[in-house]
Amino acid sequence: MTARKEAENSGERAVRRAARLSVAPMMDWTDRHCRYFHRLMSRHALLYTEMVTAPALVRGGALHLLEHGDEEHPVAVQLGGSDPGELAAATKLSVQAGYDEINLNVGCPSDRVQSGAFGAVLMKDPGLVAECVSAMIGAAGGVPVTLKCRIGVDEQAPREVLPAFLETIRAAGVRRVQIHARKAWLQGLSPKENRTIPPLDHDLVAEMKEAFPDLHITVNGGIASLAEACGLLARGLDGVMIGRAAYERPADILLGADEEIFARPGRKSPWQVAEEMRPYIAAHLAAGGRLHEVTRHMLGLFAGRPGARGWRRVLSEEATRPGAGLEVLDAALAKVPEPVGAAEGMEQEERNER
Repeated sequence: MTARKEAENSGERAVRRAARLSVAPMMDWTDRHCRYFHRLMSRHALLYTEMVTAPALVRGGALHLLEHGDEEHPVAVQLGGSDPGELAAATKLSVQAGYDEINLNVGCPSDRVQSGAFGAVLMKDPGLVAECVSAMIGAAGGVPVTLKCRIGVDEQAPREVLPAFLETIRAAGVRRVQIHARKAWLQGLSPKENRTIPPLDHDLVAEMKEAFPDLHITVNGGIASLAEACGLLARGLDGVMIGRAAYERPADILLGADEEIFARPGRKSPWQVAEEMRPYIAAHLAAGGRLHEVTRHMLGLFAGRPGARGWRRVLSEEATRPGAGLEVLDAALAKVPEPVGAAEGMEQEERNER
């Protein structure tokens, strides 16, 4: 085996391990500031970018959409598109940018995405999806190409459509897939409603793992706790992808992830994470950035803890003001005083783990 092939296999194994728990790609949410924040809470979970459209990269030259920091790895980029050649070109650009995985969006039901003939509407044309992923794999140079889909769209019967869809993309070379365990209704429901109204069918996704044991299958949709994630992994699924809960209650999901999902030490407290964000925020401000561009992702850090409402209020009201700086973070932290002895207890726990 060549050194290059060994490196490719090593990278694939690493991203597969990371995919035991991933944070879903979410438009307007999982930008680079969000990913940095999430990475401070979990060293091992797989992070995803917002969806980046292939036309924006290839025709629009918007390469800034691929910017990310070294500290974000393992990190995947999600691409949107339906033209195989354009997706291949976007894949090459993404590989050059250093992403660990290239993911194709076959699940977003928004009108804007439908108008571009990609996203969930592609589930109606598995042959085109196969052409797209085949072209992407050919352009990826060994970097894994994956696909995120729904269990079906509109009047499709998921138990008929999903197995056939998986067979088609497997034949095209896809080895890892993330399945949002809800149908998407392309008309009549908003994107937000499509995330909550169609009933969940985690059982069907688990059945797909039994039917396709050679595929690495991650389940997504409605997963609200690490306990639920562990339960799904125990059913034989290869990975769990969490979206809104990881964003709205990041401490509940991500602070225990390394320990409970990956069997690795290093659990932090929310207060540690807030302090570790300080130099990142300072650098962002020094580069001309605005405070709220970072802190808007931190609103849920203390969710469920005493003072969380005050924390959110200070950041929401003060961080958007011109010239807002780290003093706003200090004022927000004053609303959520750290319990006496919490830091010492955390340090002792870490010493015991070592």
